[in-house]
Amino acid sequence: MRIGELAQRAGTTTRTLRYYESRGLLSARRAGNGYRAYDEEDLRQVRQIRLLQDFGFELEDTRPFVECLQAGHPAGDSCPASLEVYRRKLAELDDLLARLGAVREQVSGQLARAELEAAVGEPRCELTHPTITTEET
Repeated sequence: MRIGELAQRAGTTTRTLRYYESRGLLSARRAGNGYRAYDEEDLRQVRQIRLLQDFGFELEDTRPFVECLQAGHPAGDSCPASLEVYRRKLAELDDLLARLGAVREQVSGQLARAELEAAVGEPRCELTHPTITTEET
């Protein structure tokens, strides 16, 4: 298949496919007329890249998965290097969740304090409109 068909079937653009090729993640064969030629394995590799990127993986993190597929494995995540990328990503996500949990607690505490103060007394701030005056000279 040509690059346009691969892009359409993979749900991406020809520009993206050329970028993957420039990064060594996709290799095109050339037809007699010089056009790039791809097959179903290339489609599988691009779909693997896209899926991982949808999950938040950096493009370079997809390399072990693509290399695993290129080596003939049935799945991109059946190689040790791919499993290590999964482990790193999970650690990163756990860290982000912990930080988000801490921020959530702080915001929740601020909201509770503000609601308590608002319930006990007058609002602490009021909207005021500045008086506009013009002086004639």
